[in-house]
Amino acid sequence: MTKSFSAFTCSAALAASSVLGALALAAAPAQAGAAAAPDNSQKCYGVAKAGHNDCAAGAHSCAGQSVRNMDPASFVYLPTGACAKLAGGSLTPR
Repeated sequence: MTKSFSAFTCSAALAASSVLGALALAAAPAQAGAAAAPDNSQKCYGVAKAGHNDCAAGAHSCAGQSVRNMDPASFVYLPTGACAKLAGGSLTPR
């Protein structure tokens, strides 16, 4: 009885991991693209925390993929005029 229980547990675990893997792959493309620009906003470079950027200027493929804080090539969308008020904020990539 122990062998059949182990075989069942193993096959159930394999099935569950297959389903979870498929769900993860289905969700991945939704996070990889650029974030849509909100109305009355502008790109502000150099102020995003690691993993919280909206996109970048050639450094990586896009949203949420910056690996360092205040990456000068990654931007977030901010309300128009807000970027100029932030230390390190720039309207162009550096």
